[in-house]
Amino acid sequence: MAMDWQGMTRRELLAGAAMGLAAKASGAQSGAASGAWKAKKAVIWGMLPGNLSREDRFKLVRDCGFDGVEAPPIADAAECEAMRKAAEAASVRIHSVIYGGWDAPLSSPNPEVRETGVKQVQAALESAHRMGADDILLVPGIVTAETRYIQCYQRSQQAIRRLIPVAERLKVMILVEEVWNKFLLSPLEFARYIDELGSPWVQSYFDVGNVVDFAWPEDWIRTLGKRIKRVHLKDFRRGPRQFVNLLEGDVNWPEVRRAFLEVGYHGFMTCELPGGDEAYLRDLASRVDRIIAGA
Repeated sequence: MAMDWQGMTRRELLAGAAMGLAAKASGAQSGAASGAWKAKKAVIWGMLPGNLSREDRFKLVRDCGFDGVEAPPIADAAECEAMRKAAEAASVRIHSVIYGGWDAPLSSPNPEVRETGVKQVQAALESAHRMGADDILLVPGIVTAETRYIQCYQRSQQAIRRLIPVAERLKVMILVEEVWNKFLLSPLEFARYIDELGSPWVQSYFDVGNVVDFAWPEDWIRTLGKRIKRVHLKDFRRGPRQFVNLLEGDVNWPEVRRAFLEVGYHGFMTCELPGGDEAYLRDLASRVDRIIAGA
């Protein structure tokens, strides 16, 4: 039934406006969730055939349809430059450095080990800078029988705060990843941990497969939101508790895709799986294409 707007009360006008805005927002969100996903495909350097030259590995990455590579930290400056040039020649990005942090954890009860860890993270940041990468992946700490949860939390944050000026100077982000280290076990805590550090240079590297055993990736994605700057792609089967090839596990990929679209993530999606030959890598690229397309 039509209504003369002049006969409406102020409350009715405001209610109608609110409903219109809500409908518009809902429609925008729905459209974003169902729209084209512009994510980029990448692989980890160690997944490429080791019998190929540096240049041929990058060419293989390109020929298989990937856009980027995640490289290990490299101490030698000349080798970093050679990697960068080879990637550029193949029109491939070295977008990230997969540093880790297991060997000298920033949470160690030994101050000397923690200091070694800080130096190694700094070296990884410098390596990423030389190769033209945007970030390094960091495992911030490890909860053990000797390292309590709160100690892991406090020590790792203290160390990362020391590293923020280095990251800012080099323009390379420190991306904390959720891994099987008995730490940062909920998306709420992970978000809080990042926010407490209070720097745009410390954000999240989200691994889709690492939370499937005890949670739902789409929930983590929606909670972490804009904090997610890079993504690892893995699939996991809950029954046997094992990682499997993409699209062969219990990840709800359509819902994961929808969650990434909702939070506006369009960055690199890096496969973290066993390596293989060209046929294997081409098949892997096609699986990622299906995930991105929502097929």
